[in-house]
Amino acid sequence: MAQAAHKLIIITAPSGAGKTSITRYLLEKYPLLSFSVSAATRTPRGKEQDGIDYHFISEEAFKAHIAADDFLEYEMVYEGKYYGTLKAEMNRIWALSKIPMLDIDVKGAMKVQQQYSNNCLSIFIKPPSIEALKSRLENRGTETPESLEMRLNKASFELSFQENFNCIITNDNLLEACIETETVIKDFLGW
Repeated sequence: MAQAAHKLIIITAPSGAGKTSITRYLLEKYPLLSFSVSAATRTPRGKEQDGIDYHFISEEAFKAHIAADDFLEYEMVYEGKYYGTLKAEMNRIWALSKIPMLDIDVKGAMKVQQQYSNNCLSIFIKPPSIEALKSRLENRGTETPESLEMRLNKASFELSFQENFNCIITNDNLLEACIETETVIKDFLGW
């Protein structure tokens, strides 16, 4: 369970809403923040690197970690596609006297928030509309019509949980959303 001095920041959003871009902005600006590298069973996209963007592992290895109770949270986000936050990753960051930044899905974010309610700041990044989200996902060029529909349906469901988080930020303009998120985090950390 959480120790009093161990703070963490959760950035969550439907896929394509901008959470990764906002997280990268903050990590570049604040060296005391450290990216919590999630484990995933999917294959790398584009220039993603193992151990930097994700710990890319097989479904069998992921299930072995589940059986060993190695995860703070995990979820089968899409059929056969697991994502999770390893407890060892959090401990690694805290051992460096840094603050973990978790860029995770909505269900996982709620699980972590329940465990660290007194020591975490949870921020929900919201797209300006489902239509804007659809356009962003299409512009990635990584979605099939079926996967796009699946992501949009999931996003509509995830948006229904936004009130469960400490802060909701609408990402209509990426720079403005970055600055607004930065302000909320600085207030939480007393910077």
